Amino acid sequence: MAKTEKKNPDEMSFLDHLEELRWHLIRSTFAVVIIACLAFIFKGFIFDTILFGPKNMDFPTYKFFCNIATFFGVTSEFCSESLPFTIQSRLMAGQFSAHIWTSIWAGVIIGFPYILFELWRFISPGLYEKERKHSRGFILTASSLFFLGVLFGYYVVAPLSINFLGSYQVSKEVLNEIDLASYVSTVRASVIACGIMFELPIVIYFLTKVGLVTPEILKKYRKIALVVVLILSAIITPPDITSQIVVAIPVLILYQISIYISRMVVRREEKKENARKNAK
Repeated sequence: MAKTEKKNPDEMSFLDHLEELRWHLIRSTFAVVIIACLAFIFKGFIFDTILFGPKNMDFPTYKFFCNIATFFGVTSEFCSESLPFTIQSRLMAGQFSAHIWTSIWAGVIIGFPYILFELWRFISPGLYEKERKHSRGFILTASSLFFLGVLFGYYVVAPLSINFLGSYQVSKEVLNEIDLASYVSTVRASVIACGIMFELPIVIYFLTKVGLVTPEILKKYRKIALVVVLILSAIITPPDITSQIVVAIPVLILYQISIYISRMVVRREEKKENARKNAK
């Protein structure tokens, strides 16, 4: 049986591109489903160890802040024995639904590098050879930034959010009995939002490549970016100042790094342009 050759991107019609995209999406979905099935099987590890980890006061983040408070001789809630809230499920299918959706999101997070790989396979044929060479390492870099953001969200944003909201009371008459779906969504939002926000340098790189962004623009609107970052921090974190600041600081650092990346891309493009002129 003859092997089907891959079509030349220049000769492909719009429908051919859609067909190609469809298969990339199918493979990505298949990978997510496989990982989700594994996550579904290991529910004990996913829930008891990972998701409910920030609920326990022996979590590394709480120990870290407790040690700092102890060093300075300050009393801290991070040194408490337990958080003053319980997790419950009030819906008949609440636990099963949480199990299903948590497994799916675990598949998306863990399978992120493969999803990027399929996306890159779809985009790369439309790039020039030099552009493909300069873009090598895209999957590794983007995946590393994403997982770095996921770790930041899990070890910093999520525990601070859970500690603040779980212990907050308007009155001692009101008990904090947190619904399972609400707890899981807090952890999930913290992790995924931070993972996406840490992709900022990658986004700036490609925007600079296509000429939509320059270092001068990034510098000019730095103050506006600060306000936007604070607003985004307020959206993805609970309404406490500490969590918002903790999220805002690394994003602002990433924004500054993005300025350097944009400058590097512009200088590289200028060198290419000068080389073309000299060649003429």
